[in-house]
Amino acid sequence: MSTNRWLEWCRELQAIAQNGITYGAGHFDLERYHRLQQIAAEMIAMGSGVDPGKLVAAFASDTGYATPKVDVRGVVFRDDRILLVKEKEDGGWTLPGGWADIGDTPAESVVREVFEESGFQTRASKVLMLLDRDRQGHPSIFHHAYKIFIRCEITGGAPADSVETEGAGFFAEDAIPSLSIMRTLPKQLTRLFEHLRNPNLPTDFE
Repeated sequence: MSTNRWLEWCRELQAIAQNGITYGAGHFDLERYHRLQQIAAEMIAMGSGVDPGKLVAAFASDTGYATPKVDVRGVVFRDDRILLVKEKEDGGWTLPGGWADIGDTPAESVVREVFEESGFQTRASKVLMLLDRDRQGHPSIFHHAYKIFIRCEITGGAPADSVETEGAGFFAEDAIPSLSIMRTLPKQLTRLFEHLRNPNLPTDFE
């Protein structure tokens, strides 16, 4: 059995449990859905080594109807080079970005993420790609997620480290450093440089 299929089952169980907790009508139904949520956490924990208690707590904090999470990535070019930041977590380089915050528009989220992770102030100008994370080939995570790659134009600022990053720089297409593939893949950067060379390309989406 593939790891991806196992994770898909776990996610589906968690989504059923979360939706049941949200819309369940009776006490016994809620008990069953909470137990189902715990089973999903235990299954993921067995395959990943993560503490099931932490997973249950994480699942419990995600309320309402279960939907994919949204990962925004800022695409910033300067002199035909792309802005990347170095992740402290794994030492790889990535497009600045992260999970979108509740209450923020995608544009607001990506502008904030770019500033926090790189030190550059920007304005969002165009959605270049909207992709399903699983279908891109990233290493598996617990959440089903969409990735939005948004072109941003520099308006100010300077390179700066952050809590999560330690380095920001601009790289030519033929000089891309080792990437944090949890966040950014080589084929995604290749396509983004195609968007740079042909700004009339439509948004890519799945």
